Amino acid sequence: MGNLLTGEKPLAFDHDGFMIDAAEWDEEIAEKIALLDGFNSLTPGQWRVIKCLRGEFQAHQMAPPIPAHVCFITHNEPHCLDTLFTSAKEAWRIAGLPNPGEEAQAYM
Repeated sequence: MGNLLTGEKPLAFDHDGFMIDAAEWDEEIAEKIALLDGFNSLTPGQWRVIKCLRGEFQAHQMAPPIPAHVCFITHNEPHCLDTLFTSAKEAWRIAGLPNPGEEAQAYM
């Protein structure tokens, strides 16, 4: 993905499209990433998932071991990451979280 220009400075992304510095993320950045991914705007259901992912990451410093856990916490159906987004990986990227690693990506 390279860089995304927001405000006055570009944001850096790794070769898989994940933000390098999750601390630079905000809701405006999420909307821009989502727009690049083909979403017109993020729905309330998508925002619940994004905020849950960020909260889980802040609490545990890793991707949730079972993606359906995020759906349960946000009161969505078990495969919500695949219905609200194209994949769990896309939700993780829009949430502005760093690359979870090759093994975690295999389960996303």
